[in-house]
Amino acid sequence: MDSRSGAVEQRGAQREILTPTSVIETARLELVPITLPIVEAVMLDRREDARRLIGADMPMRWPGRALVERAFSASLDRIRAAPDRRLWGDRLMIVKGERRRVVGSVVFHGFPEDGVAEVGYGVDEDVQRMGYATEATHAAIEWALAQEPIHTVQARTFPWHRASVRVLEKVGLRKVAVDEHDVLGEQWIFERKRG
Repeated sequence: MDSRSGAVEQRGAQREILTPTSVIETARLELVPITLPIVEAVMLDRREDARRLIGADMPMRWPGRALVERAFSASLDRIRAAPDRRLWGDRLMIVKGERRRVVGSVVFHGFPEDGVAEVGYGVDEDVQRMGYATEATHAAIEWALAQEPIHTVQARTFPWHRASVRVLEKVGLRKVAVDEHDVLGEQWIFERKRG
């Protein structure tokens, strides 16, 4: 296993821990850290700047400011105020190969002071049902659980969102609670603890 394919690699007695700025590699994807310049380019609709910074083609459906603010649970000003905390662990899913392209992202909604990281993910419509969300989310969760002081990763989804429920189950999260979303109703909470 390449040192970038999971959160931690054992090499004899040596143990390598990946940082928030490390690229994580999986079988088909590179999970590239999302930086402040990337967020600014996306939110300010500078598509060519984003493509250059990322080193990969962007999806035809441009993510746009509203989607980014929802994904990061923060405005551009709040992200600029503390990018290391707001963008902690957040990565773009880039398909490996000759024509590198962004197919989605996996984010943690900021650094969790309480040790409970909340993961979220999204995949471009054109490549859904190809296992990218499962592959990327699994690698991101492994990475997060290897970081101090993270002891738990949680995710929230709705019971009617069967594809999302399947991803969470496949990556080893289990349903632990039910919550009520203000607008959309019942929401399931999944989690996985370290160890």
